[in-house]
Amino acid sequence: MDQPNVISGNYKNFIFIGEAGSGKSEVAINAARYLYGNKGKPVDFFDMDMTKPLFRSRDVCRQLMASGITVHFEEQFMDAPTLASGVRRLMRSPDSYVVMDVGGDYIGARSIGGFSKEVNREDSFIGYVVNAFRPWSDSLDHIDRILGEILGVSHIRLQNIHIICNPNIGPDTNEEDIIRGFKQTVELITPYKEIEYLCVKEELYERLKPKVSVPVVPIRLYLTYPWADEKIWQV
Repeated sequence: MDQPNVISGNYKNFIFIGEAGSGKSEVAINAARYLYGNKGKPVDFFDMDMTKPLFRSRDVCRQLMASGITVHFEEQFMDAPTLASGVRRLMRSPDSYVVMDVGGDYIGARSIGGFSKEVNREDSFIGYVVNAFRPWSDSLDHIDRILGEILGVSHIRLQNIHIICNPNIGPDTNEEDIIRGFKQTVELITPYKEIEYLCVKEELYERLKPKVSVPVVPIRLYLTYPWADEKIWQV
């Protein structure tokens, strides 16, 4: 697998935010797996999701930990918000990478508001995942509103945001879907912000890499098939 553009920098903290259903949990899991396998330091993965979407990183906690990644999250009782401990300490520590999967929209983004100093550090990468096929990412007005709400409660600085394009409509997403979603995102975003990279299913990576104008990152799906054979974790 090629080295993702984002991982090649001098970042130690990776924070992934975005609308619920944008695919940020898959992006975060893949980033954590890559860091652990290629960068030579421990990885602490924080599932900060407090909004209870259908799929959460903690749903594959056992597999992540079996891969060598330390997973941090707190169980929830009904809708009571809880937050894993150790966030600030580990974000400041030079001894490990931190990957944070932050819950959907502004409700989930509140979970990192108290860590704004660490989140906005120069060695923190903040990825805003945009999926053109989600209801609130299909127009600039929608993106601007959702992003503005997230920034307001998380205290993230707009200039620190990196746009990650992740056009998918589920496991059956094909090459044409990705090209269409990518072009739509480019038209909406690039007059105001550059796209950092495009995420594609790994089986489409080689075909799509030469067809787009930004770095392409292959993504393996871990949350789409909760009943799938666990052999995917053995590679």
